[in-house]
Amino acid sequence: MRIIIRRLGFYALAAFAAVTLNFFLVRMLPGDALQNVLSKIRSAAITPEELKALAAEYGLDSHQSLAAQYFSYLGNLLHGDLGTSTSKGVPVTTVLGSDLPWTIGLVGSATVIAFVLGTLIGIIVGWRRSGFFDALLPVATFFQAVPYFILAFMLLLTLGFYGKVFPYAQGYDTSNADLVPGWNGTFITSVIKHAALPAATVALASIAGWIIGMRNVMLTTMDEDYVLVAAAKGLPQWKVAGVAARNAILPSISNFALSISLVVAGSIATEIVFSYPGLGYEIYEAILTGDYP
Repeated sequence: MRIIIRRLGFYALAAFAAVTLNFFLVRMLPGDALQNVLSKIRSAAITPEELKALAAEYGLDSHQSLAAQYFSYLGNLLHGDLGTSTSKGVPVTTVLGSDLPWTIGLVGSATVIAFVLGTLIGIIVGWRRSGFFDALLPVATFFQAVPYFILAFMLLLTLGFYGKVFPYAQGYDTSNADLVPGWNGTFITSVIKHAALPAATVALASIAGWIIGMRNVMLTTMDEDYVLVAAAKGLPQWKVAGVAARNAILPSISNFALSISLVVAGSIATEIVFSYPGLGYEIYEAILTGDYP
């Protein structure tokens, strides 16, 4: 129980620190969120009473101290009220609900692709050591060393803008008036095509870690006694590699959940480059418009 309470206390402290930074950091940005709201309705006369009501609605009442705004923010947060987006005029929960599936789909598919391909290549490289597949390691490491946004620009220019192989902006074909968003084949095909380059960016940037990690564990596991016994019994080499791979893959499975957080950080830059309608691009737009909530 002491361990559980200590862990829960640590998580609560981390959540409190994150919420506090989330409140103060955005208010350190230049600009005035309320002025951004007023700039959209400046054609109509704004009375002092309306201005005060508008400021209270968006949690931007300048008559309140920063501390009072902070405690009001915490109270609303505990009640599940994330506020109203000043740039879109709808609740923040609505904005998150529309953007979250795009990011989950992109990050989820890219992470699974990188994990599966990286693990399989790592098994082969560890099994066929000093072979042809060892030449893939420097190439994979190169893509991992390149920042996400640079790799995204490279793919955007080569396979998108100049190559015309894949579309390079938005989450689907917004120029097609006949395209109806929903669970239909035409829309799903358009979504997959538009997600190809962002997903390839995230997968290429993270696949090297899976290859190298799996290769190193395979090299160690192939020298274990039970693997040598399996080879001595005359089993085919691919079966011997399968025996080793079943145990060598365990560390990779343990690291799979931890890798998602790192991939999410890279997907933010990727979504901005490709104007992909996920949480990363939404954060970028919120910064530009001073959308505090």
